[in-house]
Amino acid sequence: MADSFKAFRIHCDDAGYRAGIETLSLDDLSPGEVVIEVEYSSVNYKDALAAGGKGKILRQFPLNGGIDVAGVVTATTDDRFREGDAVLCTGCGLSETRDGGYSEVARLEADWTVRLPDGIGTREAMGLGTAGFTVALALWRMESNGQTPDMGPIAITGATGGVGMLATDIFTTAGYEVHAISGKTDRFSDLKKLGATECLDRNELNFGTRPLESARFGGALDNAGGEILAGLTRVTRPWGSIASIGLVAGIELNTTVMPFIIRGISLLGINSAGCPYELRREIWERLANDWKPTHLDQIISKEVSLDQLPKVFDQLLAGEAFGRTVVKL
Repeated sequence: MADSFKAFRIHCDDAGYRAGIETLSLDDLSPGEVVIEVEYSSVNYKDALAAGGKGKILRQFPLNGGIDVAGVVTATTDDRFREGDAVLCTGCGLSETRDGGYSEVARLEADWTVRLPDGIGTREAMGLGTAGFTVALALWRMESNGQTPDMGPIAITGATGGVGMLATDIFTTAGYEVHAISGKTDRFSDLKKLGATECLDRNELNFGTRPLESARFGGALDNAGGEILAGLTRVTRPWGSIASIGLVAGIELNTTVMPFIIRGISLLGINSAGCPYELRREIWERLANDWKPTHLDQIISKEVSLDQLPKVFDQLLAGEAFGRTVVKL
């Protein structure tokens, strides 16, 4: 391992908020038991907010950006790992309270580091990243709550984003009929290639205003929040689950208790960052096997270097991104 390496580092001090590529040494990194040579990271909306200071993501400075990382162990003081192991870490404080994955070398806490299961490589793992892990965790929670394919189609909002595309593929792979909801109607053919049975224009949706409307979905995975999530509660079939994983349309939820009492639906909050370690390992095992997306190569729409990150962040914040972007280190 080289004595020095490059990293995309974020500062906030008397000189202002700024981010860019710097040369670091191992001593500059957050403490941890597992040192890895990073092969890939990924780009998430949260990463774009953190890099530009548009969201209160980082809770200390300076830190390397990147909430996802995958690579090969080069040194460890924890006997759960050995040199040469391929590992990953998503969330778990990366680029919030400790250095993240936008670095040629990363030092991780062993309690949050997952050995890659057979059947998935570091590039595929970062094509999934926090986005895919969150989708799979939502599916796990929905099925633990009784969701089954024969209950009816699953509505997926924000379907043309990286999370939504992975959700369309993963739920279809798991045997569900997917109805994809998006305002980007020019991308409907892409969603159908991922397995969506129907594509619905978000701008033409009408979920009604009564506490209970005609039920049309067996369940839902919602990236939006706000009025879209409220509408989904009115049109979900009895005993269906709605997994809430995003809030791009708003943090307010104006609904009534009637869907929950009369139809027995469930609203499940999905917190991937705080997922217990053993469940985290189980989810990645599923993603490497029976829930592995069939079209991951198509969903990974771009591969970039550290130097190209600022442009990618701008596109993501402007709503111009499509699919998933991996970062090759």
